[in-house]
Formats: sequence, structure tokens, C-alpha cells
Amino acid sequence: MRSSKSLARCGLTVAAAAALPLALAGPAAPGPGISVSTTGSTVSVTTTACARLNGSWGTASLLAADQSNFSQGRQVALAGTASGQSAAWSDVGAGTHTVIVRCSNGTTAGTQSVIVSPSDPPAPAPSAAPSPSPSLGVLGGVGGGSTDYGTVTLVAGGALVGTGLVATAWYLRRRNRPNRF
Repeated sequence: MRSSKSLARCGLTVAAAAALPLALAGPAAPGPGISVSTTGSTVSVTTTACARLNGSWGTASLLAADQSNFSQGRQVALAGTASGQSAAWSDVGAGTHTVIVRCSNGTTAGTQSVIVSPSDPPAPAPSAAPSPSPSLGVLGGVGGGSTDYGTVTLVAGGALVGTGLVATAWYLRRRNRPNRF
């Protein structure tokens, strides 16, 4: 009888430890919104928030720093499919700009500021030639800290750490009292 109560307590502890990373992960990310990027003097925006209405996905507007209204900016119609829409502006001057995406149903998908630098070089074309090996060998700490791990990876890692902590506590408790489970 006594060992069954310990098993139940151990099971509840393991369940709580497994649920802890999920609780610490926080709320889910907000809706799709927009994503703005720059390459040289080209600004592009992508979204998945708009639905096609009357043959149109919506309109994107690029506002300069002195403009504050959607209709004052350079407007471009969104193009794409149900899985994603996009728009782009070329020959954008240096400075801070605001991108606003308005769907065809009148809702705003998102607003985001972007800085266009005068010294932004165009993206290099991908090359098929292999790049040479680094001459300094492995640089510890460079690159490993810049990886953005997803929620699933973080939850799995947290579950493994929690399981290890519970197993260590159980082992140490059992070691102190060998007649207990």
C-alpha cells in the first residue's frame, strides 16, 4: 500500500515537471501580421492575413517619414495566393519608412517601420562554388547563440531537464531509504 502512494506521488511529480516547460513557454505568438525586409533600395512586404475579395487581396502603402496617412504613400496592390501575399517597392530613398498593409475588406493587416540605409549593397548572388574552409578552425560561441530555436525544441529540452531533475531526486531519496520505492 505504501509503495502505491509513492508511485502516485512520483507520477504526479513527473507530470508536473513535464507540464512546466509548457507553462513557461508563454502565450502563443500573435496573428500573422506582416513581415517587411529590405535589400539595397528595395523594400518588400509579405503577409498571410488578407483574403481575396472582389478579385483583390488588398493594398500595401510605403510612407516616408513626413507622411502619416495611408493614401499619401506609394501604393502597390498585393499579389499572391491564399497562402501568402506580397508587394515590393524599388528605388526607395534612404531613411525611415513605414509600411502599412490594408486588406481588401478594409482591415489593416499590420504596420511596420523599416530603415533603408544608403550603403545597403544588393544581396550577393548565390554561387555554386564551394567556399573555402575557415583558417581559424572552430570559433567557440560564434553562431551557436544566434540560432532561433522553435517552441517544440525548447519544450522538448525543458522536458528532458525536468525528467533528469525528477530522476535525480528519486535516486537520492531512494539511496537514503533503501526500503522505499
